[in-house]
Amino acid sequence: MKNKIKNLIRKKGRLPIVMLTAYSGSTSKILDKYCDAILVGDSLANTLYSMSNTHKVTIEMMILHARSVKMGIKKSILIVDMPLQTYDNKNMALKNAKKVMRETKCDAIKIESNKKNFDIVKHLVKSNIPVMGHIGFTPQFKKKFKVSGSSKIETNKLINEAKKIEEAGAFSIVLECIASASSKKITQALGIPTIGIGSSVNCDGQVLVTDDLVGLSGFTPRFVKKYSNVAKLIDKSVKKYSKEVKKRHFPKKNNSY
Repeated sequence: MKNKIKNLIRKKGRLPIVMLTAYSGSTSKILDKYCDAILVGDSLANTLYSMSNTHKVTIEMMILHARSVKMGIKKSILIVDMPLQTYDNKNMALKNAKKVMRETKCDAIKIESNKKNFDIVKHLVKSNIPVMGHIGFTPQFKKKFKVSGSSKIETNKLINEAKKIEEAGAFSIVLECIASASSKKITQALGIPTIGIGSSVNCDGQVLVTDDLVGLSGFTPRFVKKYSNVAKLIDKSVKKYSKEVKKRHFPKKNNSY
């Protein structure tokens, strides 16, 4: 296991882990200064390609964006989401994960749990491919959004699922939209870090989609805090540009050759 990933595991219970998504080198160059890990998420389906879900994301799309993201990274761990139907069985998962690792030079891949693919995680880890797990709301496998872990029975099922992923060799697990009390119990039950999204401060770290955080996507569910409004800034800038072009105020002499 790479030293960067070992260092991430050591943060559990000591230092909160910072993780965000990126789809380009220009963004990852900024994120790299502040993040422990950067995820090339299949959320690019929604943020970049205007898809209604992540189901039609291809491995080629993920590789293309991950290559760009890698160019902006010096210190962060680079993790790439494996798209739906690219890890349906051990052989397929290994072939595709190797392709992603080889062509992007990423540090790890992320796999969503369908409560049955623990053996696939184990097979990848045994083949020296670091894996981050993902439980709770898993967009690839669940069509309808629902908070998980609201009951004792659900919490126990999630703890069991998380433990199986840990036993399979995953170095970390994303907890998406899991009730606060449940997230706390899961985090306490594991020896590897939990990264929360909509799962309270009780996790070992946090991840958000960067486009949501900066107000570019227009998607603001309860678990997202909008730290800035980039969409408004772009609107203002383009409006000014349009006005100057129409009045022939741009380009000026110093903008010309």
